[in-house]
Order: sequence, then structure tokens, then C-alpha cells
Amino acid sequence: MDRPLRELKGVGEKTEKLFARLKIYSTEDLLHYYPRNYDAYEGPVRIADLQEGTTAAVLGTVVSGILVKQVKNLQIITGAAADQSGRVSLIWFNAPYLRSTIKKGGVFVFRGRVERKQGSLKMEHPEVFTPAAYEMVLNSLQPVYHLTAGLTSKGISKLVKTLLKEQALETEYLPEDLRSRFHLADHNFALQEIHFPENKEKMLTARRRLVFDEFLFFILAVQYLKERTEEAKNTFPMKKTWTTEQVMENLPYSLTKAQMNVWHEIERDLSGQALMSRLVQGDVGSGKTILAFLAMIMAAENGYQAALMVPTEVLARQHYDAFCRLIQEQGLAISPVLLTGSNTAKEKRERYEEIASAKAAIIIGTHALIQEKVQYQDLALVITDEQHRFGVKQREALTTKGNPPNVLVMSATPIPRTLAIILYGDLDISVIDELPAKRLPIKNCVVDTSYRPKAYSFIEKQVREGHQAYIICPMVEESEEMEAENVLDYTEKIKGIFPPSVRISYLHGKMKAKEKNQIMEAFASGEIQILVSTTVVEVGVNVPNATVMMIENAERFGLAQLHQLRGRVGRGDWQSYCIFMQGSGTQETQKRLEILNRSNDGFYIAGEDLKLRGPGDLFGIRQSGSMEFKIGDIYNDAGILKEASDAAAEILALDRDLALPQHARLKEELLKYMKNDLENLGL
Repeated sequence: MDRPLRELKGVGEKTEKLFARLKIYSTEDLLHYYPRNYDAYEGPVRIADLQEGTTAAVLGTVVSGILVKQVKNLQIITGAAADQSGRVSLIWFNAPYLRSTIKKGGVFVFRGRVERKQGSLKMEHPEVFTPAAYEMVLNSLQPVYHLTAGLTSKGISKLVKTLLKEQALETEYLPEDLRSRFHLADHNFALQEIHFPENKEKMLTARRRLVFDEFLFFILAVQYLKERTEEAKNTFPMKKTWTTEQVMENLPYSLTKAQMNVWHEIERDLSGQALMSRLVQGDVGSGKTILAFLAMIMAAENGYQAALMVPTEVLARQHYDAFCRLIQEQGLAISPVLLTGSNTAKEKRERYEEIASAKAAIIIGTHALIQEKVQYQDLALVITDEQHRFGVKQREALTTKGNPPNVLVMSATPIPRTLAIILYGDLDISVIDELPAKRLPIKNCVVDTSYRPKAYSFIEKQVREGHQAYIICPMVEESEEMEAENVLDYTEKIKGIFPPSVRISYLHGKMKAKEKNQIMEAFASGEIQILVSTTVVEVGVNVPNATVMMIENAERFGLAQLHQLRGRVGRGDWQSYCIFMQGSGTQETQKRLEILNRSNDGFYIAGEDLKLRGPGDLFGIRQSGSMEFKIGDIYNDAGILKEASDAAAEILALDRDLALPQHARLKEELLKYMKNDLENLGL
């Protein structure tokens, strides 16, 4: 069944490398590489009804001859089509052959993206059909995949088609009664229809089954983890210590009532008989970090070690510096160490020694903390960011370094409590539901692209006053599939708009780790004044001096993610601002973004977002964050998530170890899933 991708006809060494960039290495990976959307070939509209920023088809008569103009090494081909309601300009690039196929007076269906340039509507690079040929594709859904340069959606769908023909049908692994009760399609049908749906209804049926499976496996895996944690006794009993009380008293601010409640829960866990497995959910800026520091101080005062693991080196350094300041101000005799991938070999050796000898009680760092060479003596507490929810393998890696530690997970993703209980089933949940009094609320505005010049002059004014700004774009580089601002072109464009004295740079996920760290550090230190970035800044950098966040194509992000991005500003003592720039002016988009305009409360936003989303709303916006599923979305698919949770509870109540014959195939699939995907899902 599962073969290396190279064995497929049409996949050579070059194509294999391109697929590897998308983390597709085998035929199984390819089958489960689902379309990110579908191109719906709908009926032609009147030219007068064309809307800027949409993809549409028109049935028109060619009213001007096709002209070919050479601009440097680019051929620009232009023409125009008209119907009884109006006229639209047509433009293609490097397609001179069209001159012989599209003649003046001919009637064609043109389908493409509509843009407004120099005041009039133009259709850019439209596909051209005869009316009869368009009839053939009318109402069909063509898969659109996430791509990397060198691969096309057509190329991927051709390979998937071949594979589906060759692949032996899989035996169904969900029990019949469960499928019938939850109205779930057959698994083989779902795989076929998700890639090549006959119609939207069948595609939604297929998607529902695949989303259900993904959530079911995730929940079963979480329960597996929970069982193992519950069985574990806390071998690091701690006494409450006066030091933490003194630290809280000497802080230059008072902890909020919500922070105090959560601190008491952590303190109770650490001094209890059972191992702590706790999630602290708190909005951006609610003060989770100080609670992490207090927990680490409690562990150190009891003679144990504590580790704080975060997603980026920049954030690790910031936490390390903040912790060093705290122990200096409070006069504590604790020596923390910083461990990241970019430490020199000599530094690493020294730090490994300090950790192994327990000279270092507090260790702050990135994934480097769980490398094989790191030997802990008494690791009693591990605090992780939600991006690093500990996988089974990672917990086992730490367990082999001694007894299993207490685990505290910090999360700023606003997930409604009902969903959090399902998704974090292996953890007890604490919520910090108030912000410190001194935080100034961020001022928001939702605008369209005509506001851009004003936004630029506002950003320039903030930079002149000594502050910094983020500009977020949805993409790294230009893409045929998606019309949206991209980081590389955008950076070049604004360098020509802002004065040369304004230092501008860009950041995106495809850059090498070292390069990313350099850029983030330069921004954190104020060398860079405007940072153009993809959502990689969502986690991992704290720049109190940044006062403006402008998000291009805000309609392309989920509300929870937009809220996370907004949380990058408002971290200092100055008034901060967030500008949501929407590229498509639909009423629905406006309604969604207005929720962010009205409120800075992440939990309220997540709840409202949930209300706006209908079941099976495939074309909604995917959220991002630690729960990065392949196809499911915890907001869009909240109903399916609850059903999968009920199904998991039923299965486990009947057959805890999946030992019954009807669960044999399910167990097989679950083990495969846990082996391949547990860490990818950040579990």
C-alpha cells in the first residue's frame, strides 16, 4: 500500500525533492495531502456584475483585435470582450499563440480574476473556453493544493488520480454502527471525493468523514497520554516556599485576582501526590510568564531542576534575560542557563556539565533542551509553550532522563472552554481571564485598500516618534493560486514609499533559522523599524517598542489568528494600534472583522467566531496555531469535534485497550497515526 513516492510514474529525483518540501515522501502522504480549496466553475455573469477581487466567468464577444506588446523579456497580450451590459479589458502574459485563436467577433467564455487598474476593470490571464467546452466543466470542482515553486495543482491532481486507480481499497476501520450513528461516509469514498468531488455536496460528505477521523485519532491519542500520566506518581514532592511569596510582594505591580487563583492551582499541583499536567490559558498579555517563573523558583527552592522550552531562540533569550533581571532584583541565589541551537560547541559542553551536575537549577531554551546529550539530574518541572505541546516521544525522552516531570503548558490561543476540554483532555485547565490594569487597550480599525496611503503616513509618524511597526502579509512570494499581498514584493514596494532613513526588512518561515533569528533580534533591538512578515511573528518575539500592527488581506486569516497577531503590539507603555486591511469588501468579511474592532478579549472573539461559522463551512478561513490539523479546523468543525469526542468516549468505555475484534483495524490505524503524526500535531 504505502510506497516511496519515487516509485510513481512521472516522479523523478527533481520532483521527489519538490514534494519533500511539502513533507510528502510516500504514496500514503500524497493520498492524505488534501486540497486547500476547490476552483468552482460557475455559470457566466454579466460583465456589469463583475466585482473587483473575485474570480468569475463572462460570456462575451471579442470587440478588439488581440495586440502583443514586448516589455523587456515579457510579452503582454491585450484585448477586450463585451456583452449587452458592458465591456471588460483582457490581459495575458507570454501567451502570443492566443492571437491566432481569439479573433475579433468570436464568442468565448473568459474566466479569470477581476482587478481594477487605471480606473477600469480588467480580467488578468483568463482561461479561454468555447461556450460548448465551458458547458463540460460547468459546476465542477477542481482541486487546488498548497504548492511550492515547481509544482502545480494540475500536476499533483494527475498523480493522485493515478494513485487512486492503482491503490488497493482499504478495509474500513470504523465499526458499522458508529458510522451509521454519526452519518459518516465510507473511508474509500471519502478519499476519492475529497480530491475529485462530483459536486459540492459529495465533497462536504467526504470532508466530514476525514475531519471526524482526524479528530477521533487525536482524542484517542490524548486519552492514551492521559492514562500514562495519571498512573505516574509525583516523585518530586515540593513544599510551598516563602520565597515565591516574597517575590510576589516585591514585584513592581500586583498580580491580578485571576493570576493569583491560577498560581494557587499550580502551587497545589506541585505540592500534591500526583504529577501535574496543567494547561494555563490566558490572553496575550495576561501575565502567564510570571507564573512560569514562580513555578520554576518553587522547584529550585525545593532542590530540583526546572526547564522552560519555547519555540524560538529570540524568545528564549528574552525569557532568560527577564528571569536574570528578576533574580537579581529579588536577590535570589539561583543560576539559570540558556541552551539553544546556536550556542557554540564549547558553550554547549559547559552548559551540559552545569545541567548534569545540577549546578544549573533553571534551564531556559528551545528544542535543544531535549537533545540526547542533555542529562538532567532532578528535572521536576517542564514548562512549554503551546507550540511545543509535548509529544509522547518527547515526554519519554525526558522520562529516560529520570522520573517523569510535572508538566505545565502555556497557551495564548483563545479556545472556548468547551473545545479546550476536548482538545486538552490530558491536562487540567486553568484560565487567566483578566488583564493587568496598566495595559492600555489596543485601538483597532477595519479598512479597505483605499486607506493604505493614510496607514503608511500613520506608520511613518509612529516611526518618527521612535516606535516600530509590523506589516503582515499572507504569503511569502507571488502565487498563481492566491491573489494576496506577498512579503518579498511588498517589502520592495514600501521601500520605495517610505523615506530611505526608515529601516525596513522582511521575515518569513522559509528562511533559515539563523537568518530568522538575526532579523528578529535586529527588530527586538530597534535596528529594524518596519518588519514585513508572514505569520511567523505570531509567536516568538516580544518587542514592547512596537506600536503598530497592520495586517494585509485580513480576510484570509481566522479571527483567533488575527487576535494572536494583534497581541504582538501593546506590550509597552505606549498606546498601540492595529489596522485590519481587507482585500475583499464582502459584508460577511466586514461582519467577521468587526468582532475584532469591538473587542480585545480573545475568549469573547473565539466564541463569536464560533457562532458565525456554519457546520461544514469548508470555504471559511482556516485557523492556525498549535492544533494544526491536516483538514479539520477546531472552529469551523466544532460540531464534528464534539461528535468525535463522544465517539471516542463510547469506544473506550466499551474497550479500553481496543482489544475487541471490531476494533482491530481501528487500533492498527491509531498506532500508525501515533507513530507518524503525534509530534506533527504538537501533541
